[in-house]
This record gives sequence, structure tokens and C-alpha cells, in this order.
Amino acid sequence: MSQQPAKFFGIHAQPRGGWKWLLAVIPFLLVLIIYSVASDLRHRDNPHDKLLPTFTQMADAVKRMAFTEDRRSGHYLMVQDTLSSLQRLLTGVFLAALVGLLLGLNMGLFPGVDALLRSFITFISMIPPLAILPIIFISFGVDETAKIMLIFLGIFPIITRDIYLAVQQLPKEQITKALTLGASQLALAYRIILPQILPRLIDTLRLALGAAWLFLIAAEAISSTDGLGYRIFLVRRYLAMDVILPYVLWITLLGFTMDWGLRMLLRWRFKWYLESNK
Repeated sequence: MSQQPAKFFGIHAQPRGGWKWLLAVIPFLLVLIIYSVASDLRHRDNPHDKLLPTFTQMADAVKRMAFTEDRRSGHYLMVQDTLSSLQRLLTGVFLAALVGLLLGLNMGLFPGVDALLRSFITFISMIPPLAILPIIFISFGVDETAKIMLIFLGIFPIITRDIYLAVQQLPKEQITKALTLGASQLALAYRIILPQILPRLIDTLRLALGAAWLFLIAAEAISSTDGLGYRIFLVRRYLAMDVILPYVLWITLLGFTMDWGLRMLLRWRFKWYLESNK
């Protein structure tokens, strides 16, 4: 009689169905319960406590920021902040992905390009982007370009090096066969190798999104007139945790949604990649 695999404990555990969903929800419930109890205790001692606002206070703040038109600007502030931040983030990530893909692909495939750029890209990747933030603002001004450049410089070396390693791991026999059958070097790079590297690029972007958000928030906090990072650092002087916490949760939800979208793209377009990495 075969023994059923454990649902949770053990290396060979196989949580499935409702049990799997329950395990995923438990940590979120614990955090909500702990926060609710802590907030309630603080408000019993001080009804005007600002450190741990109640869920009602945060809901009122979201209603005020997202669904009430600001009298001074005429905008819905949370909506405007979200659109501004997403525009900067997506532009920076797109440029970093494009440059990182092209550099990593060519470095991994052509030894001459590798010799020319590998040491330089490695050197650039060691520079802390936040350390050169003043240089970026001095060089590119305080407008949108500087914010996008910080995101770009922060993640494109990571993408480049990861794509380079992925190309290096491809079977050398595949390259030899393609050239033997008459493929040109450019056709080999962009018609044979590139499609195989695209799913790895998506995986790399998933890992780089957290860093991209960090650089965006830092740039907006220093020099901006709108954006999610700008708003958080603007209201912190008033200890407005009822605004800060929903903004942080909203940023987290946006990041989670982007990660989920990239994961779904992998499942939809690159099932072979997921199967090969099981």
C-alpha cells in the first residue's frame, strides 16, 4: 500500500488544491491580525495615535487621495501619482531591458564584443546607483530624464550580465550546426539565439523589478512634484501614516501585479522554457 505524500511537512510534501491556497493565505492573515491587535492597543492608550492607523482611517485616506479631486491641482492625487511613477518606471525598465538584451546577447556570442565590454559592464555593475544620484541630477537635470536614467543605470548591468551568462550556457553544437547549414552570423544571433533568450530576459526582469522600484522611489523622493515616492516623503513630515501605509501597499500591489503578468507571459508564450527548468 503506497503512502500518501505529506501536505506540508517534509521534503516530498505536495500541497495541492485548497490546502495550497490556504498555506498561501495564512501569512497574510497573520500579518493583518497582528497589525489589527497592535493598532487597537495603541488607540486604546491614545485615540490620536498616528503610528498605527486603523483600517478605517486608512480607508478614509485612500478615499481622500484617490477618489476626491484635489482643490489646488484639480487632480485625483493617488491616480496622478500612480500614472507618473509607472511612466518613469516602465520607460526605464524598457530601455534597460533593450540595452541589456542586445549587449548580453552580443557579448555572449561574439568573443570580440565580450573582450571589449565585459570588464566595463562588470565595473559599471559595481557602482551603487544611489551613490551617483547627485551626479545624475547634476548631469541630466531634475526633470524626468534623471529619474529614468537612475532606473536604467541601476538595472541594465544586471540584465546584461544575466543574458550574457544565459548565452554562454547554450550548447556550442547548436551554433556550429547553424553556421554549417549556412546561417549568417547575424541570423544566428537574432533568429536562432535571440528567441531562446527572451524567456530568460523575462525572468531577469522579474528579479530586477524590486530594484527598479527602489531607484524610482529614491529619485522621486529627492526631486519631483508628483509620483508615489514623492507623496510618501511629502506627507512623512506630518506623520501621516494613514496615507503612507496605503501608498506602500499600493506600490507592493503594483509590483506584484507586474511580476504576475510577466509570469503569465512566460506560461503563455514560452511553455518550453518552463518545462526545461522544472
